[in-house]
Amino acid sequence: MKVNEIFYSLQGEGKWTGLPNIFIRTTGCNLRCSYCDTKYAYYDGKEMSVNDIYNKIKSYSCNNVCITGGEPLEQNETFDLIDLLLKNKYKIGLETNGSKSIKNLINKKSLLISLDIKCPSSKMQMKNCFENINLLRKNDQLKFIIKDKKDFDYAKKIIKKYNPACDVFLQPLWRTNPSLIASWITNDNLNVRLGLQIHKILWGDKKGV
Repeated sequence: MKVNEIFYSLQGEGKWTGLPNIFIRTTGCNLRCSYCDTKYAYYDGKEMSVNDIYNKIKSYSCNNVCITGGEPLEQNETFDLIDLLLKNKYKIGLETNGSKSIKNLINKKSLLISLDIKCPSSKMQMKNCFENINLLRKNDQLKFIIKDKKDFDYAKKIIKKYNPACDVFLQPLWRTNPSLIASWITNDNLNVRLGLQIHKILWGDKKGV
């Protein structure tokens, strides 16, 4: 499979925020979000076998793995990688953009699925696979990236319609005022979490962190 980068850092988003993670960033994405911060992963990377990846991450003293992209589910080998890591007792978080079905992942009990639903500012909302929301389990997470009130209202409508079983995160687009989004959440009594990208707060918008 084609891999853009492998690195060790702190998880900056979602339920695992602040936890050390080994990050495996796959190459390739089927979406082109207007605000994408990982455009370098669209094409750049090198071919690695699943065993090569496993041997690489064994050098880190960490049991948490985040498989991200790009879009990991663009490559069939991602499923083999997940199975190998689960077999070797790694805890895995898979970050997926919400356009690909997750039905072949929900039987994997030790896998945390982090699913995006794209809002209008992304210009990719027409690619959302809404059926995925009903497949999410209690220990998974659902994320909306919020740029403005239109995005917020869109997310609120989706949350009300599908009533997801898992935690929901509203994540301000980087350099968007998070206090404004926080006020929208509290004013509407929305049962969600405000998610901040702490890796960007700590290190800025850089690769490998």
